[in-house]
Amino acid sequence: MRILVAEDDSRLLTQLDAFLQQNGYSVDLADNGEHALFLIREYSYDLAIVDIGMPKLDGFEVIRKARQADISCPILILTARDRWQEKVEGLDAGADDYLTKPFHNEELLARTKALIRRASGQANPTIQFGPISLDTVSEELSLNGQALDLTAYEYKVMEYLMLNPQKVISKTELTEHIYDQDFDLDSNVIEVFVGRLRKKLDPTGELKPIETLRGRGYRINRSL
Repeated sequence: MRILVAEDDSRLLTQLDAFLQQNGYSVDLADNGEHALFLIREYSYDLAIVDIGMPKLDGFEVIRKARQADISCPILILTARDRWQEKVEGLDAGADDYLTKPFHNEELLARTKALIRRASGQANPTIQFGPISLDTVSEELSLNGQALDLTAYEYKVMEYLMLNPQKVISKTELTEHIYDQDFDLDSNVIEVFVGRLRKKLDPTGELKPIETLRGRGYRINRSL
């Protein structure tokens, strides 16, 4: 999953970047509102974390302009402690949730996962397709109740597919959402990951959990 973090406190920005990457997210950073608005208009994000008090353009304006541009990714605002007015204004501007400073990283992570799930229409932290189950809290993929041994990127590919069951996901989109910006988009590594997932989920070739739509991309088999 790809996240935009917009925060003008360089120390906090660095900490959030490291923490989110450690938890498997691809992260883009902005230290002012103008840069944040450019990024959110230019790229597709699964979540944006936006500080209210940024230079050049405050967080409220970033959110308003993003929503006016029909950008629908969930937005989590960061706001100063005890400023309930900021929370209300941020939600009215189009934010989906808020977190007051200082906060625990574990709460940020839990809210991040919940917002991404809900944006995909998945309120339950466990996503089920037939015998395949994905637990977004423990980040574990199971087949018939047995946990599978996946690499971090194999899990990311399967999580993105299962969180977007109505969509055909191109290799480019998968690459953009599981890697940082400078990754080679022409690489065939996504094909390799999908091939490994098929072998682990469907060793006999009967289940066919991941469909390939030629020239378009991949989709989870919704008839499992």
